[in-house]
Amino acid sequence: MCIRDRTRKGLTKDEQAAYKYQAQYGPKTPAAARAILEKHRERVIAERAANPDVKPIVGELPVIEKLITLAKKGGLHARRQAMSQVRDETQVKKLFDILAARFKDRQGGYARIMKAGFRFGDNAPMAVIEFVDRDPSEKGKDSGPSMKSGEEPKEAVAA
Repeated sequence: MCIRDRTRKGLTKDEQAAYKYQAQYGPKTPAAARAILEKHRERVIAERAANPDVKPIVGELPVIEKLITLAKKGGLHARRQAMSQVRDETQVKKLFDILAARFKDRQGGYARIMKAGFRFGDNAPMAVIEFVDRDPSEKGKDSGPSMKSGEEPKEAVAA
């Protein structure tokens, strides 16, 4: 690689093209795209506020609904299938214990996407994905993997 091939940023033209592609179309590798979507799934199951772009979250809605349907079926096989999608034991436990009981009488349509305006800077459309029958008392509580075992959950501060 020649020095004259480098630009002001210190990147080659190929590297700049890769960044431009990723900014426009998302991650280049399927593994990176899957990792982003898994994080969105975990945030929705934990009932934390998720404000991603509209484009990736529209494809996640059917996956989340299938996970809840698996949780309603119950059983070891369904739990292992959910574990292959979510990859966090606390989230799968919440999915099968709490969310399956909450949606046992509902025949689909467990989650919804609400448009949340546009992001400042690049004007990308944003969305919020949440469960239809969400539990207001769970707001602000974390049920994700960041808690250490044996540690008490922190109480949400009422504002």
